[in-house]
Amino acid sequence: MQSLLAWLTQHGYSGLFFLLMLGILGLPIPDETLLVFCGYLIYKGRLLPLPAFASGLAGSMCGITLSYLIGLRFSREVIYRYGKYLRITPRHVEDVTRWFYRFGLWLLSVGYFIPGVRHFTALVAGMSRLSVRRFAAFAYPGAAVWVATFLTLGYIFGDGWEHTSDMVHRYSLIGAAAAAFAALLVWGVQRLRAR
Repeated sequence: MQSLLAWLTQHGYSGLFFLLMLGILGLPIPDETLLVFCGYLIYKGRLLPLPAFASGLAGSMCGITLSYLIGLRFSREVIYRYGKYLRITPRHVEDVTRWFYRFGLWLLSVGYFIPGVRHFTALVAGMSRLSVRRFAAFAYPGAAVWVATFLTLGYIFGDGWEHTSDMVHRYSLIGAAAAAFAALLVWGVQRLRAR
């Protein structure tokens, strides 16, 4: 982690762009920690607020768009070809698509705040053949709010950024567990209604 932060300090805005792009795409990069740390660098005068925000937003938008395009191009083909080995049928794909159009659009916006969700929703959006315009209308404003929130936290808490980052990580995990529980609950209720 320290080497990642040192690399980010050395490369500044371009480092933030590439790390967030790769993190949003799904690589195991601590996105929130990077943003809080960049907020701290703004506090210290090492980065400027607007270029840091623009770099973080651009990296997030590129990462989520790449996830969407991967889902759009490859997911259905892969599922139709190999899904039978995992007992995934075309009907399962259609069920997920219906669920996504019903509930998932807003997850493109708020999913940034839930680890794991931001990666998955973009893939499902592509797999569900969501139009680029609707995808952008939900995903990009969410990215702006997410980047601004964590840069601001790092700036406000300044030298206490590490403690803030630990708290963010803890509450993010709680949020992810709550989201998973809510999704299972909705799925269970829908299964009961279908019967």
